[in-house]
Amino acid sequence: MEGNLKNVLVLSFGFLLLFTAHGGLQSLQSSLYSEEGLGVAALSTLYGGMLLSSMFLPPVLIGKLGCKWTLVLAMCCYVAFSLGNFYASWYTLIPASVLVGLGAAALWSAQGTYLTIVGNMQAQKTGQVGKDVVSQYFGIFFLIFQSSGVWGNLISSLVFGQMPTQGTIPEEQLQACGASDCLMATVSTNSTKRPSQDLIYTLLGIYTGCGFLAVLLMAVFLEPVRDAQPEGEGEKQAPPFWSTLLSTFKLLRDKRLRLLILLPMLSGFEQAFLSGDYTRSYTTCALGIQFVGYVMICFGAVDALCSVLFGRLARHTGRTVLFALGAVTQLACIIALLLWKPHPSQLPVFFVFPSLWGMADAVWQTQNNALFGVLFEKNKEAAFANYRLWEALGFVIAFGYSTFLCVSIKLYVLLGVLSAAMAAYGAVEYTESRKADGPLAAGRTKPAEEGATQTKL
Repeated sequence: MEGNLKNVLVLSFGFLLLFTAHGGLQSLQSSLYSEEGLGVAALSTLYGGMLLSSMFLPPVLIGKLGCKWTLVLAMCCYVAFSLGNFYASWYTLIPASVLVGLGAAALWSAQGTYLTIVGNMQAQKTGQVGKDVVSQYFGIFFLIFQSSGVWGNLISSLVFGQMPTQGTIPEEQLQACGASDCLMATVSTNSTKRPSQDLIYTLLGIYTGCGFLAVLLMAVFLEPVRDAQPEGEGEKQAPPFWSTLLSTFKLLRDKRLRLLILLPMLSGFEQAFLSGDYTRSYTTCALGIQFVGYVMICFGAVDALCSVLFGRLARHTGRTVLFALGAVTQLACIIALLLWKPHPSQLPVFFVFPSLWGMADAVWQTQNNALFGVLFEKNKEAAFANYRLWEALGFVIAFGYSTFLCVSIKLYVLLGVLSAAMAAYGAVEYTESRKADGPLAAGRTKPAEEGATQTKL
């Protein structure tokens, strides 16, 4: 197998194992540890830690350790979170959440940097345009990675499937489901009963094992890579420490990045809404908690399939068409969710929305990452650190107002963020097309102008 593709697959399956465990465990925090709001506090701490660490930690770690060992170290933080859940308390979960927050920014920045480097290396070998290979590699990665949502939720559904399920949901509760829900965030219902401790330990053991396997896979099989530099830049190898530390903020001098920060924020907002509000105020409210895992499996499966599809389509359609597809799909979902009154008799509809949401999310995950990697090729570490910083801010804001805003207000907020993000993205595409003296898509017709095209696009 070709070396760069092997590394992409190793990276992808490492993330699959890690997030099969972490994704499944994270989605259960608010249900398993509802006492005194411990679960929600753990999630808020996690994304708050990620927000703070995104400001300075990724460029420092990647510069000192390289992408491979940054990935391994960050994955160990996730395993510590799984271990902390064996004895869940304020003294174990909160410090473990801080660790994950610190590791998450470095993990995702190193992942984006690694894929961009190996994508450009492969493009140089084969004479292809760098942005096309990078987009394809991100598509392969997210195909495999997004399926972790399927496996993580399937494992929890099978383990917790031994619980007795609730009876018929009363009509009074159904009237308060959906966009009109203003109470479900703070009111406990009989649809969220806690599983037995034996079942919880069984699930935690499976998840912790997956985490350890992910660390071993990356440490043993992932090859370290170094970003290629022009020959005359050897003396620039060791920038001052504070310059590296503040490189994340320095990149904000670029007007394009200041416009594009709304894209990762949108990613945070929309993921938080689906995992926190749709599952609770639509699925759990109208069907019961036993359906949450299956709804999220549907989201993860469509997200994974569309990720690889869009990674390949981007080279033929250009990213603008895909961004438009994602925006229109998510806009239609938001409007429909505002109008829909969920009822158990409409069972298929509960799976249609996460499917469409997964299609839109596949656009944001593949094309946002490829866009940042291509536009900021010379500052990849800082660019992906910024991406995770603003995405984490989106999560923090969304989880922050989750307990006191009605679902309808949250949907209007999401609609506003979506509209602003697409307007800002359009402005960047317009600016870049003017620099290239023509449509961005035309750049793909000149593979010989590889270096300039990669930088401009």
